[in-house]
Amino acid sequence: MRTLRVSGVAVRVHVRACLVVTCLIAAAAGLGLLALSTGTAVSPAGALRTLLGRGDAASELVVYAFRAPRTLLALLVGAALGTGGAVVQSLSRNPLGSPDVIGVNAGAAAGAVLMLLVVGGASTTAVSLASLACGLGSGLLVYALSFRRGVQGARLVLVGVGVTAMLNALISYLLTRAELDDAQGAKVWLIGSLAGAGWDRVWPVALAVAAALPAALAASRAAALMEMGDAAAGALGVRVERLRLTLLLAAVGLSGVAVSCAGPISFVALAAPQLARRLTRAPGPGVAASAAMGALLLVAADLLAQRLPTPGQLPVGVLTAGVGGLYLAWLLHREWRPAGR
Repeated sequence: MRTLRVSGVAVRVHVRACLVVTCLIAAAAGLGLLALSTGTAVSPAGALRTLLGRGDAASELVVYAFRAPRTLLALLVGAALGTGGAVVQSLSRNPLGSPDVIGVNAGAAAGAVLMLLVVGGASTTAVSLASLACGLGSGLLVYALSFRRGVQGARLVLVGVGVTAMLNALISYLLTRAELDDAQGAKVWLIGSLAGAGWDRVWPVALAVAAALPAALAASRAAALMEMGDAAAGALGVRVERLRLTLLLAAVGLSGVAVSCAGPISFVALAAPQLARRLTRAPGPGVAASAAMGALLLVAADLLAQRLPTPGQLPVGVLTAGVGGLYLAWLLHREWRPAGR
């Protein structure tokens, strides 16, 4: 940790964390550039020239119309999920705390399935809005049910697990009662995919990240104090419940928008903050590092999903769920193994 003075203002900087964030952003940008050329005749160098305004008409069509929306959506959704996971894990003081666990993703999925199977004939915009509204609603419901003279981390996670189970039961019921073709279409959405992404799916996530990420970064110092306990944070002048609700709304909003635009992509929100914290070794939620790690993980997973030799293109949600399941098993083993082993 170093103190820098800029125009007479002292700013404390964690040097290792800054270097890690810079490297993660550079790696995510590099993979994003590689993703722009995947499945096309445009090379990574040609894609870079096109982005700099020096490409020909054919390259501009391929990059801007077909490849850029999917790549940007992967980066933005990954950043949104990583930020949401970092905030929830910091608030719950639990490495298993994430929007996947506390019901946000399940609520957003339930809203989309209701529109697809019950309303029927709904537009993509209507499905996304219903998904976002239900994701926000489920997150607030978990907060309300967890509130008892404050919100404790363990209670938040346990209530979230219960709400998630009930919402998944509702989704399963709707799938069993739907027509086969409708259920198949809903199931594809529930897996989580970035295929066919257009600019209409990019802008909502971009706006959400632009609004919520700076707010989470500004509140990260106070959130680090809350990790010492509510009493200690309150003694240091932190308005604990107001800050907790504000951060939770930011996390729920980011995750809800991400799920509404890309489907419930699993485990990115769970793994990104843990991996970022192990790299930075910095206190606090590590919002910037988690956002950069989430973007890197999702763009890498989507690039791998496009290049795997499978019959048909593999949805990115399948890949993240498979790898994330292994990571969760490792995390559970590491957190709850007997002392001294």
